Amino acid sequence: MARIALFGQAAFGRDVLVRLIGAGHSVCGVYAPPEGARRDPLADEAGERGLPLIRHRRFRRKDASGAWEPIPEILREFHALDADLNVLAYVTAILPPEIVDGPQRGSLCFHPSLLPRFRGGAALAWQIILGEGESGVTVFRPDAGVDTGPIVIQKGGIPIRDTHTAGSLYFEELYPLGVDAMLEAVAAVDSGAAVTRPQDDTLATFQGLVDDEVAQVDWSRNATGVDRLIRGCDPQPGAWTRSGGEVTRLYGSRLLEGEAGAPPGTIVAVDRDGLIVAAGEGRLRVARVRIGGMGKVAVAESGLAVGDSLG
Repeated sequence: MARIALFGQAAFGRDVLVRLIGAGHSVCGVYAPPEGARRDPLADEAGERGLPLIRHRRFRRKDASGAWEPIPEILREFHALDADLNVLAYVTAILPPEIVDGPQRGSLCFHPSLLPRFRGGAALAWQIILGEGESGVTVFRPDAGVDTGPIVIQKGGIPIRDTHTAGSLYFEELYPLGVDAMLEAVAAVDSGAAVTRPQDDTLATFQGLVDDEVAQVDWSRNATGVDRLIRGCDPQPGAWTRSGGEVTRLYGSRLLEGEAGAPPGTIVAVDRDGLIVAAGEGRLRVARVRIGGMGKVAVAESGLAVGDSLG
């Protein structure tokens, strides 16, 4: 059985940890994010099991010439674990190659898309924003590139429905599939049966992070594009527009049939299910909003009304 250093976070990292131990693997160390306002499920699980829990914000620093180097004390700490395999279960920190390539059996990394499509840290959002029809998960061998390493396990066949948000696509579909894929990849490496295949770079796509510049709604676009943007940015960062001068983030979008019936951005109806907004072509329904510093509320509690203009 493998001797594993697990790098990860949140419920996904916790479930991978539990499954690895249940499969008989030895977890010699767990790397989780530093303590924050919310408790981390992976860190809690490691603590309850008495596993070595290590929490660093970063693993690299710049040397005198400005080049990145591993932080020496962290590297010594890692080597002392004597892991023969790293498992990267939703890692957002950048690990130096001295850690990634350090164990005898190398590293395995999870990614929530069918690589080489949708490389990058916002793969979930972009698959919905750009209207991708199918999703899946990939476990690959990380290398010096961004999600470019050879593939060990890939599981696809997940249709992206027109009701999916980035959150629901992940939690309902890719999360359980990804945990299974991680365990299969570890088992394959442990048994010596793992076969990798290089990614076809001619098929690769890379999108940057989804920030507020990306997430701003342009109501002159067709309703399909606006709907995808809102769902792709749900729950984070929240696609946004303005109402009464306030930043207003939109959630729970559904594309509707019919003509716009009003200038783009105009609220044409409000009912118990939300508000209906005209776009450049077509219209859509929004169920919840977050205006300014307020929390997320149903439209009925927002004060928005028919005839109001967004944008």
